[in-house]
Amino acid sequence: MAKKLVILGGGESGVGAAILGKQQGYEVFVSDAGAIKEQYKSDLQVHQVAFEEKQHTEARILAADEVMKSPGIPDKNPLVKKIRAAGIPVISEIELAYRFKGNSKIIAITGSNGKSTTTSLIWHICRHAGWDCALVGNIGYSFARQVAEAPKELYVAEISSFQLDDIKTFRPDIAVLLNITEDHLDRYDYKFENYIASKFRIIENQVAGDSFIYCADDEVIVNYLKNITPITNPLPFSMKQEIKKGGNIKGDQMMIRVQEERVSMSIYDFALKGKHNQYNTMAAGIAAATIGIRKEKIREAVKTFESLEHRMEYVATVRGVEFINDSKATNVNSTWYALESIEKPTILILGGVDKGNDYTLIEDLVKEKVKAIICMGTDNSKILEAFSAIVPKMVEVESAEEAVQSAFSLAAKGDVVLLSPACASFDLFKNYEDRGDQFKQAVKDL
Repeated sequence: MAKKLVILGGGESGVGAAILGKQQGYEVFVSDAGAIKEQYKSDLQVHQVAFEEKQHTEARILAADEVMKSPGIPDKNPLVKKIRAAGIPVISEIELAYRFKGNSKIIAITGSNGKSTTTSLIWHICRHAGWDCALVGNIGYSFARQVAEAPKELYVAEISSFQLDDIKTFRPDIAVLLNITEDHLDRYDYKFENYIASKFRIIENQVAGDSFIYCADDEVIVNYLKNITPITNPLPFSMKQEIKKGGNIKGDQMMIRVQEERVSMSIYDFALKGKHNQYNTMAAGIAAATIGIRKEKIREAVKTFESLEHRMEYVATVRGVEFINDSKATNVNSTWYALESIEKPTILILGGVDKGNDYTLIEDLVKEKVKAIICMGTDNSKILEAFSAIVPKMVEVESAEEAVQSAFSLAAKGDVVLLSPACASFDLFKNYEDRGDQFKQAVKDL
């Protein structure tokens, strides 16, 4: 008899898993407490997958042999608690995809910041070098849908801690851990150590011969590594020390040593600017060298990469005022990186849904660079409290249009208006893309 697979959540990962599950002979049922988007409904209908929306039929869900839970659903959800209490195994979509990937290789990237940029850069280098590869996970297609519809020899996967929480056998050939800073603590009982352990699950199934690329300048990572012994090939990267095997930047030169061939290039040739992107570029270069991509291909690709939409994206210069869209900055650390890379006086647009933010992290940079803060959220009390003593001008607004007009009125020629909210977007927008798009539209309307 076919194994019953119940999928909670009818978004990209849920529908991707449903398509793959059906293809592999499971009896699949998708259940979503909210409404399922039309495009996803038609996907499910085409593949003859049974589904329900705006409700959960508990009897049918609890009759499952296995449940795949979308990453957005927390463990404290009452239905998830019942499923676990019934002893039904819960997996994530990347676990399902992994089971059916065949002989393909996986490069998996996680970290609190820079995941999307690094994943896209690795994919760009691999594609440039002629690999048949796909960009999957948190960006692009869901991993499961890609495996079902267009399998590749290499998957470059952006993986969140939520996806790692429910893996069993998932094992990347190359694991990349960029950094770990306090984020999503609301999902980890407000315990930082739970979140750290979750990120490190990316290497828990690795075997000798696999590689682990990590930042040797990240104290959290280095301290955690003292208590565990990865059995894989460690490839650290650093700006503070010379690395024998891995990568480092000394002065303005990046040096990568993985196999026999060494890759060196000037940081001034990197398409991506800012110190944090030098870390991302090192990680991507090491990953590429590990799968045997030649140094000239790595150099060419690093020079030609275009940065992502909503991540330090230049929008326009209006009467000498530069506008930058960094809507993807949904935590304080991302905003720290954004401010760190800007040289001009800045009007900063902050705010949204706070995930337990500690604004003292950016206090020094705000003092040094920020002349005004525009608070764009339904509850700005925490931001006002954190900065009203150090920023001469604080303004509260309730839309992207208001934020842009207000920022523009406060800006002088040579200033930068930076949207880098440090918060999730769900109070006023659909998601961070919607927030960034509305910001860009408002700039064009000036």
